[in-house]
Amino acid sequence: MTPELRASYAACRRVHRRHDPTYYLATRRLPGDVRPAVHALYAFVRCADELVDGPLRGPEPDQRRAALDLLESELWSALEGRGCARAEVTALVHASARHELPLAGLRTYMDSMRSDCGRVRIESWAELTRYMDGSAAAVGRIMAPLLGAPPDAHEAFARLGVAFQLTNFIRDVREDFALDRIYLPADERLRYGVDEREIARGEATPGFRLVLAFAVDHARALFRDAAPALEAVAPSVRPGMRMARGIYLRVLDRVEGVGYDVLRRRASLRPWDLGPAALGSLRGSA
Repeated sequence: MTPELRASYAACRRVHRRHDPTYYLATRRLPGDVRPAVHALYAFVRCADELVDGPLRGPEPDQRRAALDLLESELWSALEGRGCARAEVTALVHASARHELPLAGLRTYMDSMRSDCGRVRIESWAELTRYMDGSAAAVGRIMAPLLGAPPDAHEAFARLGVAFQLTNFIRDVREDFALDRIYLPADERLRYGVDEREIARGEATPGFRLVLAFAVDHARALFRDAAPALEAVAPSVRPGMRMARGIYLRVLDRVEGVGYDVLRRRASLRPWDLGPAALGSLRGSA
């Protein structure tokens, strides 16, 4: 590995640690030969996210989409051997060659990112499912071969990715609304009489809490359906996966613990909440 390539991987590792320390902690439980590739994949999707949501994002939706177009074109160009100055692209291209990653799935991921460049109102669970299949599930399908899962287990990884993303949507309703996005399906909100203005006011009405409760139950079902992903990988990989799963399940516990009122408080894990997840990953019970 050249010094330049080592520097690219190191930059990806720093991005991962800075932006998602809980996921980074779970990644540290993975075997050393796959951790750099996980850091690279995370850094690339984080770069796309920063172009859409970061403090330096373009002020207009078209500018954000153009920035995503450039990032994606640089990836495909680098995969064809033309190189790239971006550390996350350089590292991901190397990881793809080393681990034979199906990076074509990033096309649908980038399409999902483009849909986030402007106002977002998800109309139904079917639409939300399609969105998550193009984003989180796509990343899950890339992670599956990286972690050594056989082809018949790749969809279980896709479901695990969707469970992670849905948990984030549940936790981040307030933060997403500040970006003019509502991922909670409109038909479900209508069913329980939840008006968008109530979300704007930060008012967790009984109907809003029922919508969140349904979403939490759905996320837990996805985690259960994704259980085969844990059994499909080598024993050395399972602790890291159990830790990530355990951390996100505890986020759902926190949402329930605040009475589904994620509009006034963020259901984040406190530092001492991470201990049980780490212990569970060692015991195989998270």
